[in-house]
Amino acid sequence: MTNHFNSPQSAGTLSYLAPQVIQTKFGDINGDGFLETIFLVGVQQPDSPLWKNITLTIFYVQTQQMQQFPLKQNLGYNPTIFLGDFTGNHIEDILVVSDTGGSGGIINGEIFSSINNQVRSIFDAESFNNKLKYSVNYVDHYKAVVQSSNPAKRYTIDLQYKGADYLAEIYNPDGTLKQPIEGWVDPFSGLYPIDYDRDGTYEILGYQGIAGRYHADGLGYVENVLKWNGHEFMIDRQTVSIFGEDLS
Repeated sequence: MTNHFNSPQSAGTLSYLAPQVIQTKFGDINGDGFLETIFLVGVQQPDSPLWKNITLTIFYVQTQQMQQFPLKQNLGYNPTIFLGDFTGNHIEDILVVSDTGGSGGIINGEIFSSINNQVRSIFDAESFNNKLKYSVNYVDHYKAVVQSSNPAKRYTIDLQYKGADYLAEIYNPDGTLKQPIEGWVDPFSGLYPIDYDRDGTYEILGYQGIAGRYHADGLGYVENVLKWNGHEFMIDRQTVSIFGEDLS
């Protein structure tokens, strides 16, 4: 296959940035028994690791045809491809992840799958994030309550591991709050394919940071395990992990 994606070129006095291949993988993504060439194409910004116009491109060896799919969030750093079966049909799907570069470590993520011989997007992190609603509130007696609406869960985090100086800024000596404090839960900062059942089908472990008074005031992570139900990804189980007290 001829690589038509080169480094920046110029025509006369006009210079422009041409698309480049970012990463290439090989896998059978439609079940035809042939390995397709799957690669990401984008335009790298001058003197920057930032990529724009990131596009998933699939070259079919058997038919010698090519398909291109612009990503829904097509701007990011360090774009990567992972191939694995997320839908349980024994055909490899395509997970594309990139970093947004924001202070919260937020990522972009999108999954493409061949369903009825048609490749389409079946998941993107931004749309799924919009379905997830949380509240984070500090309460009396050195605790923070994280509440999820989907699924409906409540988690209580003991803040005493934060230390006396931290607590004294927030609480009165009797353990009551000096004033109401609300935190928040970030969008996804990690999407990790894991085959929990070792059956060849991957679930997705999604991490979301829990922030207290400000971003660096981390309280832990909401961890959602996403599983394909035949039509869409749903939360199979949800937990909250917290940071441990430093004993050294």
